[in-house]
Amino acid sequence: MPFSLYLLALAVFAMGTSEFMLAGLLPDIAADLDVSVATAGTLTSAFATGMAAGAPLVAGLARNRPGRSSLLGFVLVFLAAHAAGAATSSFPFLFVTRVVAALANAGFLAVALTTAATLVAPDKKGRALAVLLSGTTVATIAGVPGGSVLGTLLGWRATFWAVAALCLPAALGVLAGIPGRRGRTDAADRPALRAELAQLRRPRLLLVMLLGALVNAATFASFTFLAPVVTGVARLSEWWVTVALVLFGVGSFAGVTVAGRLSDRRPGLVIAVGSPLLLIGWPALAVLAERPIALLVLVFVQGALSFALGSTLITRVLYEAAAAPTMAGSYATAALNVGAAAGPLIAASTLSSAAGSLGPLWASGLLVAVALLVALPLRAVVAAGRRSSEVMQ
Repeated sequence: MPFSLYLLALAVFAMGTSEFMLAGLLPDIAADLDVSVATAGTLTSAFATGMAAGAPLVAGLARNRPGRSSLLGFVLVFLAAHAAGAATSSFPFLFVTRVVAALANAGFLAVALTTAATLVAPDKKGRALAVLLSGTTVATIAGVPGGSVLGTLLGWRATFWAVAALCLPAALGVLAGIPGRRGRTDAADRPALRAELAQLRRPRLLLVMLLGALVNAATFASFTFLAPVVTGVARLSEWWVTVALVLFGVGSFAGVTVAGRLSDRRPGLVIAVGSPLLLIGWPALAVLAERPIALLVLVFVQGALSFALGSTLITRVLYEAAAAPTMAGSYATAALNVGAAAGPLIAASTLSSAAGSLGPLWASGLLVAVALLVALPLRAVVAAGRRSSEVMQ
């Protein structure tokens, strides 16, 4: 894989840390800015909604600009938003900075997904995506726990400043490793924006986007509310929450890495094996959550299965949207973040049910079941290899 892909992954690491870090910072933010924890929680929804809605919009605005300048601009805006957020004493202003950061993140990821696909051979998109998404998985392993510890020691503002600082080497990496302006031939051959948007009428593309959103919703439904399961159901100390999050992150890294080597030519294998195991795993985690060892093992397994299946489906989005070369990344980004926004909302509605803290785990199982019911009649489409997708274009 080109070294420039790993430079893009560094920026994704910084942005992934920002996306997930608020889970451990909300009480401090609420106390410092004199709002309720529930109000502070809207910062998470603002970020996810901005990511989902902003990806196609920002990618459309940036499609005629060179990839390197677009990526650099998004990183610098992301940096500025976090510096401004760290310095503010106003919650409404902090809310605005989260929306701006989400738009920059959405634009970066959309362009980065498209750029990554152009840096490798046509049959290596899955592996390129795996390298890019490894930035997100490493964020769950190191960035989020590190941010939580930094916030505990120095306050939530220090975590925002740390994310801003991470953007500096990411910006230098974009400048050093990403090719500059596109050639005239590439620009001339690029389809019109209307033609690229018209790809969203293709049932095959919409199907894999829906499935990717459902699987990611299941992932975030449980990931967001994992702490109450660890401390309440399993009766472990708060320090074990960090352990559980790291195990989930290590599993997600392993899942993305393995799937990246299979999702280009054998996506059907990943889907056929991973889907039923993922479906079984969420209810199993709910049933066995009282047993700490079983809980921690299953957290690792579910992280691996969730990201293996999710990254494979998102790779399918890139293949199915091959006729939309500048917008395909935004479609994949939108699918991921519709799931990231919807999953926690669905899970939150189960907390007041009889299932209590285990409700999100059952909700995740239900979301995966819905995905399987949608995919089963059309499994040949979902599991189509690269050549099959190209033939159908």
